[in-house]
Amino acid sequence: MTYCVGLMLNKGLVFMSDTRTNSGVDNISTFRKMFTWEVPGERSITMMTAGNLATTQSVVSLLDERIKQPGERNPGILEAPSMYQVATMVGNLLKEVISTHAEAGQRADAAFNATIVLGGQVGDGEPRLFLIYPEGNFIEASFDTPFFQIGETKYGRPILVRAYDPDMSFEDAVKLLLVSFDSTIKANLSVSLPLDVHIYKANSLKNGHVFRLQTDDPYFEAVSTGWGIALREAFGQLPEFHLPEA
Repeated sequence: MTYCVGLMLNKGLVFMSDTRTNSGVDNISTFRKMFTWEVPGERSITMMTAGNLATTQSVVSLLDERIKQPGERNPGILEAPSMYQVATMVGNLLKEVISTHAEAGQRADAAFNATIVLGGQVGDGEPRLFLIYPEGNFIEASFDTPFFQIGETKYGRPILVRAYDPDMSFEDAVKLLLVSFDSTIKANLSVSLPLDVHIYKANSLKNGHVFRLQTDDPYFEAVSTGWGIALREAFGQLPEFHLPEA
């Protein structure tokens, strides 16, 4: 399992992903699920993946191959004229990879499924955020639906819905996402640190602040502890509940 979130702000985009993969409680590994590409001054693209690891790694490898050999392959994502075209390319490639794996294997197509969050900015277009499904089709975020989650989504969603503000700072957005991840990590052992983060500033047209929060990160521990204390204090301030008379 995994957990990844892409968030739209007026200031740009924020991406966060965990790095845990597992095929049973005794086989847990760390794999990067966030990937970035850039042509400084022209575009910045970020992709996060969830699902079958072989499928997602094949998609990333093929994207890199087409970037390195654009004359011999279909135009790569660094030549696409818009983020919509980038999303179309990635969606078609994901569908192709899943189909190829399913035809070669002996199990149902669902075993090879994956979903992708894709975001970034190309040229004078606006920053855009997409959720790409295994079938290759996709939907786009808006300020009515300002974030996308993939993987283990249910535990971290309530805080995002309650606290999201399009005008919030990048620092507050990271804090909000950390609370969302902390809630997920505490509820599901298949999601864990390290966490990868990319903060993209609108119209910068280059990768922004990319960093990893390690398992012993003191700020994450402070957020986790503070969030727990705040919840207990808020619970104590709720109106008293009185049982109805029998």
